[in-house]
Amino acid sequence: MNALSPLIAIAAAYLVGSLSAAILVCRLLGLPDPRSVGSRNPGATNVLRLGGKKAALLTLLGDMLKGLLPVLIVVQLEMEEMTIALTLLAAFLGHLYPLFFGFKGGKGVATALGGLIGLHWSIGLATLTTWLLMALLFRYSSLAALSAILLAPLYVWLLFPLAEPINLTTTMTLMTALLYWRHRSNIQKLISGAEDKMNFSSSRE
Repeated sequence: MNALSPLIAIAAAYLVGSLSAAILVCRLLGLPDPRSVGSRNPGATNVLRLGGKKAALLTLLGDMLKGLLPVLIVVQLEMEEMTIALTLLAAFLGHLYPLFFGFKGGKGVATALGGLIGLHWSIGLATLTTWLLMALLFRYSSLAALSAILLAPLYVWLLFPLAEPINLTTTMTLMTALLYWRHRSNIQKLISGAEDKMNFSSSRE
């Protein structure tokens, strides 16, 4: 049974990651399917446009929990670093390619952030602080996310409580590459100046 535990943890992480918070929140609140309107991305930013702050917050929290809970459990159980790394990756891939929604998921920033918090609070705090600073300075959600995720492998290497966490750092580097690929349209818009800025003063509920 002990030999099966890592496989069970990794499989469970993928299944949890496959629960799309954006789609479920929109269904519960009677909003359009986020895959069919707006940016067509099932994530918090698109839900914000469709249903306002409360719907977006629920989506953000749901997506973060998908990464946080599986990773936190395997960390607390003191499983091997490779198992922790694969659990983080599985939850992330579940969000990108969800089993329950035709393998068409979101971009994965919130789920990755949740997983980083699960690894260690200091890694999550460093990543979140980077996102907030970039968001406040430049007001581009995508730029903030890309900046935070770019530094995430470094934060994992420096802050995870294990000497030379090679497996976790390599996994986070792979996730960073996948996140950049999923944000390729945002990158093109940032370069051309067509990317929408965040509106912190919006009063929509």
